[in-house]
Amino acid sequence: MKTATHCPNGTLYIVPTPIGNLEDITLRAIRILNEVDLIAAEDTRHTHKLLNHLNIQTPMVSYYREKEVQRSAEIIDILKTGQNVALVCDAGTPAISDPGSVVVKSAHQNDIKVIPLPGPSALITALSAAGLGNAEFLFLGFLPSKKNQRRKSLNALIHSEYPVVLYESPHRISALLEDAFDILGERQALWARELTKKFEELQRADLQTLLEKSRSGKNKGEFVLVIWPGKKEKVTAESIEGLIEWYRDNAELSLKDVSKRIATDLGISRSQVYQKALQLWHNPDKFE
Repeated sequence: MKTATHCPNGTLYIVPTPIGNLEDITLRAIRILNEVDLIAAEDTRHTHKLLNHLNIQTPMVSYYREKEVQRSAEIIDILKTGQNVALVCDAGTPAISDPGSVVVKSAHQNDIKVIPLPGPSALITALSAAGLGNAEFLFLGFLPSKKNQRRKSLNALIHSEYPVVLYESPHRISALLEDAFDILGERQALWARELTKKFEELQRADLQTLLEKSRSGKNKGEFVLVIWPGKKEKVTAESIEGLIEWYRDNAELSLKDVSKRIATDLGISRSQVYQKALQLWHNPDKFE
């Protein structure tokens, strides 16, 4: 009588694919895509073009966002049989503003080995051409498409000391730049459009200049937008009062939360801000 043998789990490979130029795929990525038992693709129709170009015949299954949870469970079941799976998105690195995080998280929870491959990323490609001069930045991906929510997100960035990196679609870039200029003021920025493709365009300018350019009606292709931090002003009693009054009148935050945020942004004592806020806060219902 044969005894059942335990089948070790397979490996989930996270495989970046070109964001435009097909020459940007790595030799290792090509090897993995050839060797795995299955490729989990965001859109099999899109990935099929890449595989044809590379003459790769590996079977595929889709895991597009609307079916990500269901398909992730199916992919985990396949991995548990000992088969290896390569996870790819339409362009760039999976799970970075693209589907993929659900199956990666589930793989970790099921003790399935996850191996990430380095490769194409619009985020890193744009940053390398920005000339920031430091390694610190804040990546937020796509901001909300609804204006009120988008403006709320931008308001939270007013006092950020880090450059902010955003993704945006061609039909919303003007709206984003308009809100960014209105809320953040005249800051330096870089837009990187159609990265690695035939009509690639990088332009570093102030937000107003980029806004005017975006209104030309030639906004084809996906955008990466890098926005520099604002100039840090000297902290004075007047500037603290101004910030407290702004948050009181424009943000849906409690007095305590406002005090914490301002103190963190300015690097000063929270109790100092709180005592000043108590004098200026005319709506006591907001801080409980």
